Amino acid sequence: MTLRVFIYSQHVDMFIHAPENPGRQPGDAWPKPKGLSVRGSAPRNSESKDAPGVSPWSFTIQKFDLLVAVYIFCIAVAELMGAKTFPLLTFGGYTLNASVAIFVIPLLFSINDIITEVFGKERARSVVRAGLVVIFFILLFSLLATSLPPSSRFAEVERAYDEIFHRSARIAAASLIAFAIAEFLDIYIFAALRTRLGQRRLWLRTNASNFISQFIDTGLFMFLAFYALNRPVGDNMSFLVSLIIPYWLLKCFMSVIETPFVYLGVRWFRQERSELR
Repeated sequence: MTLRVFIYSQHVDMFIHAPENPGRQPGDAWPKPKGLSVRGSAPRNSESKDAPGVSPWSFTIQKFDLLVAVYIFCIAVAELMGAKTFPLLTFGGYTLNASVAIFVIPLLFSINDIITEVFGKERARSVVRAGLVVIFFILLFSLLATSLPPSSRFAEVERAYDEIFHRSARIAAASLIAFAIAEFLDIYIFAALRTRLGQRRLWLRTNASNFISQFIDTGLFMFLAFYALNRPVGDNMSFLVSLIIPYWLLKCFMSVIETPFVYLGVRWFRQERSELR
């Protein structure tokens, strides 16, 4: 059995060729490939039947499904790896540290804006609800995984494992609350600005909604994730402000950088939707 991979400018298809297949003789032309392609945001046919002549090995992804996959990826990365911080900038003797999640959190809000702009706020809210389910399951499974006793082979790294995923559990719980409030607020502000401005000034609607919602997200998350009950209130507040303000400004900067990608995403989806009509 030979695995053949055909690569074309717009398609990649995989065919399993069995020499004993009576339907194809040596030297016969291979069928036209219908493979890896990123297609429209909605299927042309509402029925979930395979199109005639399409290879069962074809790899097709709807555009909207790809966008949701990136959205869920960003959530998983932020929840599982966001506890790590790294030195980002140094001003004199002050070092600004940031979570590794800084690279994906602003993208979540940008994806929200793309979905709201093209598909409407109800579709965006549905995606946010799906993200909340993911965070909730990560939280539950972190608690389950760390509560189980280790095997003899794993016992030597159990403490490190529990330390990482216990921290992930608190971060997931804090993120669940902050994410829910900030994401729905982002959709509300963006939709309200769209009602007032129409389709004009997408850059303004995107960044205004992102700046406000990300401030709420950052403030709530930092408070719930890093407030230390064994320290005085004043000490906690000064520490949290030193985290919240620089981190929020950094998120705003990342949001501005990602604005061209919002325009590209909206154009990509609108073009496909107009072709399907």
